[in-house]
Amino acid sequence: MAIGSHGKPSYLTRIAFGVGGVADGVKNNGFDYFLLFYYSQVLGVSASLVAAALFIALVVDAVSDPVVGYWSDNFRTRLGRRHPFMYASMVPVAIAYYFAWNPPAGLTGNDLFLWLVVLTICVRILFTMYEVPQNALAAELTSDYDARTSLMSFRYFFAWVGGLSIQIALLALLLRPTEADPSGFFNKDGWQTYGLWASIVIFLAVFATTAGTHSHIPHLKPPPPQRKLTLGTIFREILETVSNPSFRALFLATLFGLLATGISASLNQYINGLFWEFTTDQTALLTVAVYISAVIALIVAPIVGKTLGKKRGAIIIGVLAFTIAPAPVLARVLGLMPPNGTDALFNIVISVTIFDLALIIATQMLMGSMIADIVEDSELETGRRSEGIFFAGISFIRKLAQGSGVMLAAIVLSVASIAPGMRPGMVPEAQLKVLGLGYAASLLTIWMLMIFCVSFYRISREGHEANLRALSEREQRLAGD
Repeated sequence: MAIGSHGKPSYLTRIAFGVGGVADGVKNNGFDYFLLFYYSQVLGVSASLVAAALFIALVVDAVSDPVVGYWSDNFRTRLGRRHPFMYASMVPVAIAYYFAWNPPAGLTGNDLFLWLVVLTICVRILFTMYEVPQNALAAELTSDYDARTSLMSFRYFFAWVGGLSIQIALLALLLRPTEADPSGFFNKDGWQTYGLWASIVIFLAVFATTAGTHSHIPHLKPPPPQRKLTLGTIFREILETVSNPSFRALFLATLFGLLATGISASLNQYINGLFWEFTTDQTALLTVAVYISAVIALIVAPIVGKTLGKKRGAIIIGVLAFTIAPAPVLARVLGLMPPNGTDALFNIVISVTIFDLALIIATQMLMGSMIADIVEDSELETGRRSEGIFFAGISFIRKLAQGSGVMLAAIVLSVASIAPGMRPGMVPEAQLKVLGLGYAASLLTIWMLMIFCVSFYRISREGHEANLRALSEREQRLAGD
């Protein structure tokens, strides 16, 4: 049975597609969790300037998403629509990522601002050239409702595993504590070596998924018939495509969900290092434990999708996950947690983290699969397959949302008066409470807005099957004319 039909992709195809998530996981882990901390606390750039640089880069990059999405939907080569972009980006994106973590030795402090802006713009635009076409393959490799959940589950699994692995290497191998730096977080050489390791992993992941799915090129969907394209036609078709009601629901849900992710990721090191006063070894152990979360999610998401449906499953496990996530921080603010430095505290935090992250990752897997199902719903209305546009739209809002998340994280740090260079044990308790309350309250509020938006998604299993039947009947009529 041809790829792109109702058949389910083989196990090797799912792995080949999924391993592409490693590159995203490594890049997102570094940019979301560490770049703000590295440039502000280690290199001495003002946190507000770092946040501004990251936001500028995200806004510039976001403009490239619909361009790349539409371009890859209509691209014509013997290598198909998606793979030329993936092949072209693999070397430049690895080089750019390396230099983002290895600035010139002559630049220090706020003088690094322009360097950070330029390098983050380069990294993000080059990742768009890879990420949007690669994600679009999910809707082309199969049209099966449950098989798409499996495909996206593999991709999110590898993204989390890739991001976690490089984070563990950074914390456990490169940021080693010394007498002068007991936390280990201020080892500049370790951060720069991380840049080298991460860039190599990114290159290998992009190469593996591009080469691993290369054999499917003849079976992927062809571009639409050639036609005269004007700027007005392009924008009209993009707006017509993204006006799909289910896409609007996921677009807004992604906005809120990733806004929360941006806040959580940017403040993660502050919560672990300053709020909980965990050492790098403890933080690395927390990260290792999340492997368990990823495995649990890989099992849970397809089961939930089959039994409850993607929309209902995402809402139910999402509500559970997002109420559990801020609970330990709120309990600490209220004085209900064991003291910092105790084994009991660490055991509670790591147990909650494993369970909660498994549910969060499973929710992401289901929502990723829901995007793929919009393709046929839109094709029925517009007569065009627009995989690239839909995944570009989600990529677009992801970047703007996470950039805003970084800005909100900077506001929380400012309100809590967390200054550059502060070490564990140096922050007054009153400031820690403000940090904890700002972190927990913002996450809980924004995540609930995400779940509200998901409730407006319209495509069920039955609706998807009806769309496939209608498209098949239309193709048969056209073939008979």
